[in-house]
Order: sequence, then C-alpha cells, then structure tokens
Amino acid sequence: MDNLVSTEWLAAELGKPDLLVFDCSTYLPGEPGNKHDGFRAAHIPGALLFDIDEIADPETDLPHMLPTPARFARLVGALGVSNASRIVFYDQHGLRASARGWWMMRLFGHEQAAVLDGGLPKWQREGRPVETGEAKPRAAATFIPDFQPTKLRGIGDVKRIVRQGGGGELLLDARARGRFAGTTPEPRKDLPAGHMPGAANLPSAELLKPDLTMKDPATLRAMFEKEGVTMERPVVTTCGSGVTACALALGLVRAGFPEPAVYDGSWTEWASRPETPKATA
Repeated sequence: MDNLVSTEWLAAELGKPDLLVFDCSTYLPGEPGNKHDGFRAAHIPGALLFDIDEIADPETDLPHMLPTPARFARLVGALGVSNASRIVFYDQHGLRASARGWWMMRLFGHEQAAVLDGGLPKWQREGRPVETGEAKPRAAATFIPDFQPTKLRGIGDVKRIVRQGGGGELLLDARARGRFAGTTPEPRKDLPAGHMPGAANLPSAELLKPDLTMKDPATLRAMFEKEGVTMERPVVTTCGSGVTACALALGLVRAGFPEPAVYDGSWTEWASRPETPKATA
C-alpha cells in the first residue's frame, strides 16, 4: 500500500475486512468547530475517530504528546487495529492532521498505513457516500508495537542540533510563514512567536494543490531543495505541536527523500521553556 492513497483507491477497497479507516482530524486552539462534531456530521462509512488527544501521554501538559508503546498498543487495539491491518487516515480539513496518524503507526512499527489524498473534502466533492452520527463499534484486536526511535526527536536532541548550527540535522518547520517569522501570533496565546535558530520554513499548506491533494513528487522535491533539503543531510520536522510536522514527513517521503524524524514537542514545548533560544524574522 502506498503512503498516499487516492479516493478512487479507497472507494474500491472500502469494506474489505483487513482495511480500517480513521478520521484523524484536529482543530487549532480557537478554531471554530471540533473533530467530534465534524465526525458526527459526516464520516466515511465504517470509519472511527482516531483521537490524537486520547492516544497520547496523559502525564504531560503538552498537547497530544506520544504515549508509551504499551498505551498506544492498548488504545489502537481497542479500535480494532492488529498487526495485519491496512490503515487509511483521513482529515476533515483535507490533509492537515491525517499524517500524524500515519506517522504514529510507522513510529510503532506498522508500515501498512496511508493517508487519504484530499481527505474528506475531496471524498464529499466527488459525491461518495458518508455516514452521520456516532461510529459503529468495531471488535477489539491485539496490536504488538515495534518502536522505531530513529523516527523521533526530543527537546534534548533539538537543543543539540541548534548548538551545532548548520553542520548537523536540518530543522524544517511546517508552520505558516508569519508564525515562523514572529510577525503573526501563535494560536496558543501564552507562547511567544518565532522559531528555533537555524531552522528552515516550509509551511505544510504549501505542499497542497487547490483541491487539497498533495503536489506531485517533482514539485515537492524542488520545494524541499529550495529550503536546504538534500539526500545526505538528515531532516527533523517540527511545527506547532507535532501534527503538521508529520505532513512534511509525508511530503518528504513522497518526494523521494529519506524519511525524517519528527520533533514531537515542537514549538509548543520549545517556546514554553525559558532556557531555549528563540529567533524571529
């Protein structure tokens, strides 16, 4: 299964017993609506909500930080995920948070996961069927995780990258350019704006075409190269809270670059720490 699948592919595969579909939407602080109401209003038939605020570490104040492998296995198993499952994640916004689910599955060793290109908006534009109301129950399964630490970075790793300057891993920030530059306030109002010194910026929204599908590999490759990405230099993606950083990771894979690591705490963690340097402009 490809990392990015089309609505045509999903329509043909929908209903097969090994295929699980999840709505992996999230909303920014202060943004109208919420993922639960959106799911009840319309979801792809048979889908369940993959709630990244629930499938998360409950012992931190940071938003949707990764859970332990044991917690992840228990919660996704309760959603019917086994090691034999094929999984497709989609998003109420097109392609914003769905890659977070894709990346989490890969982080815990499950590569049979994909993102629906264009998400629910494209599915609905094409007149494909949707369901309303609560999700239908799904039988629980057993998932055995295989944690892949090379796909993850923590704040200590990013402090090291910033200290090293331009010689180490490339930090690539998925936030909008105004937030990166510090000219637009953060949606989390208690955080300063700006970015990690030395980071590059490629907003995840710029990876998408007007129909909210991802641009072709050659176009993506040129965009990443413009920001300093090479085949030889490892990349660490970051964003506001570790969500759209995963969209950059998906874009890098689609463009043919090695899969990057993701800084899970991202700007929310970095900006909240008094000892970390912040840059603007």
